[in-house]
Amino acid sequence: MVGKVQGSGARLRDGRPTRELILEAATRLIHVNGYNNTSLDDVLRESGVGKGNFYYHFKSKEELGYAIIEQSVASFLSRTLDPCFSDPTASPLAQIGCFLDRVLETQRARNCVGGCPMGNLASELSDVHEGFRTRLASVFEGWRKRLTVALRAAPGLGEGMAECRAEAIAQFVVASLEGAILMTKLTKDITVMEGCVDELKRYLSLYEHAG
Repeated sequence: MVGKVQGSGARLRDGRPTRELILEAATRLIHVNGYNNTSLDDVLRESGVGKGNFYYHFKSKEELGYAIIEQSVASFLSRTLDPCFSDPTASPLAQIGCFLDRVLETQRARNCVGGCPMGNLASELSDVHEGFRTRLASVFEGWRKRLTVALRAAPGLGEGMAECRAEAIAQFVVASLEGAILMTKLTKDITVMEGCVDELKRYLSLYEHAG
């Protein structure tokens, strides 16, 4: 049932803001079907929101897509990255291990369905839409930088090793994770992801032992 108007144009449905309903429905559809295969009508049907209300919050499907990226990144930071890297008692490599475990558990909870939302969009749109490409590139760059900071503080990667080495390893971890998520989605076998995470941890432990 549609509730009262809260503020200007922010109609409520089941006590939730219209913009939130649109984003949730669109995120769910695009994660499974892709951006190009999800129409505005699909989003309206799934969310139960009228076209007029949609255009109050978003000027276009493109703007909706950008908002989904922002929301997905915020969720990823709060649920996956920040809890691991904000622990001052953990070693840098333990922080990275925590991050890897959380990514693994996310795929396990999804039963290997859907893959990485950002990776999916990158695969679909990077060659055909510069706006999405630049936004998605900045997302992965942000993850790489977070890992780089941790790696620079890790024993065996600080003194005596070139600063660019930490950046190269961080890039390797991000690329390996994305590949592992893709292969897990393809095979529908969580042991693929488990094996890749174990190998990444083993690889990183070589630097810990070198410290």
